[in-house]
Amino acid sequence: MNNNEQEVLAASARPLARALAAGLVCLTAASWIAPASANVVTEWNAIAIGCIPRGGPTNAFDAALVQAAVHDAIQAIEHRYEPYFSSPAAVGTESKAAAAAAAAYWVLTDNRVCPDTAQATLDAAFLPYKNGNDPGLVVGKAAADALLATEYRADNGAVWNGKVAVGEWRPTPPANVTMAFVYAATTRPFVMDKPESFRPGPPPALTSDKYTREYNEAKAKGSILSHPATPACPAPDETDKARFWAGNYAVQWNQAIRDVAVDRQLGLGDTARLLALANLAVADAGIAVWDSKIHYNYWRPITAIREGDNDGNPNTVGDASWTPFIQSPHLLAQTPAYPDYTSGANGVTAAFATTLQLYFKSDFVPLAINKAPLNPAVPICTTPRLFRRISDAMTEVVEARILLGIHFRSADEVARTIGQRVAWNTFTQALRPLHNNYHGFGNGHDDDDDHDRD
Repeated sequence: MNNNEQEVLAASARPLARALAAGLVCLTAASWIAPASANVVTEWNAIAIGCIPRGGPTNAFDAALVQAAVHDAIQAIEHRYEPYFSSPAAVGTESKAAAAAAAAYWVLTDNRVCPDTAQATLDAAFLPYKNGNDPGLVVGKAAADALLATEYRADNGAVWNGKVAVGEWRPTPPANVTMAFVYAATTRPFVMDKPESFRPGPPPALTSDKYTREYNEAKAKGSILSHPATPACPAPDETDKARFWAGNYAVQWNQAIRDVAVDRQLGLGDTARLLALANLAVADAGIAVWDSKIHYNYWRPITAIREGDNDGNPNTVGDASWTPFIQSPHLLAQTPAYPDYTSGANGVTAAFATTLQLYFKSDFVPLAINKAPLNPAVPICTTPRLFRRISDAMTEVVEARILLGIHFRSADEVARTIGQRVAWNTFTQALRPLHNNYHGFGNGHDDDDDHDRD
């Protein structure tokens, strides 16, 4: 297909696949091509991301379970890659599509992962596979059961209220709630040995020149007064960028990876492995980031700037009324309820993005990332945001979280490094090719037949 052609979705695609594809923008500029069609792995990833209610880093814990189960179910039949957790009995002739659907369905049916209110939707999506009665259904359920028995990460109820010393995080106004997702810092990792192995050095000292620069940058760029008062389009590029990256990263990045997998026409095994690697990496990145948040307990810009006259640094001028852009009428949100150092959004972004770089052995993978605002009323003028290089998306997120007024630059850049390191660890330690003569990292050259590709 030529780069300027728009590919039409196959008429035989399932209703869910058509619904997903209908939301995609046809990209006709040079080097951009429209996705061909969805497959069972991408369909159930979309269902999972829409169904899992836990937010923050814990969303990735549940998504990783789903994708690991799907990967294990398919590999029990294919035997091309290492399993994540189990290798259910299979003879190799089972339908990989049925196995993948069953694995996802049975993880999502556990009401710790998705609420009971989602069951009717799950049942409807699973019914065509269930009616097929293929032996792959047994393989998929076995993969799901094995993971759920030991791998679910439950909230242990840990509480962290922060501290009130200079430079330390404490609950921030207006809600002043205690830290969210505290247990993520100490939960058992998925692939990495322990989060301390990825713990960075400390944030800038409050009296350092680096802190002064970052303080003044956040104060100038991230204030509610630094952006238009009216939430409308058109908007300045920095305002629109901040709005866009204030949304749901799990939704945005999983969709981007699904689109790339479909665009590259990956088979089921490779699609499942890519999504499993990405979500496992993100889960571990979340654990590593939360470890550093609690270990360093560094204050957020809203606290630092309002207390700027009391931080011992003569070059940081305080402003008791300073308000971050995230609290503007554009977004109607507030500073996230956890310490600044390091940034969860940047750790997650880097884990997703680095997985793509490693999988395709290139930074030059075109991405179209769609909006996923937490508040549907938020006006976002440019969507999707288009990137010719994966690293460009990472750079945008670093800048966006400063523009929102919720992070200092070091928190963003160091978190990006954490996400990159964790993704490398996941990619090199998990789901590796089983055969030394296999050279097709992410090229889609697996043995899926037409039946299993749909």
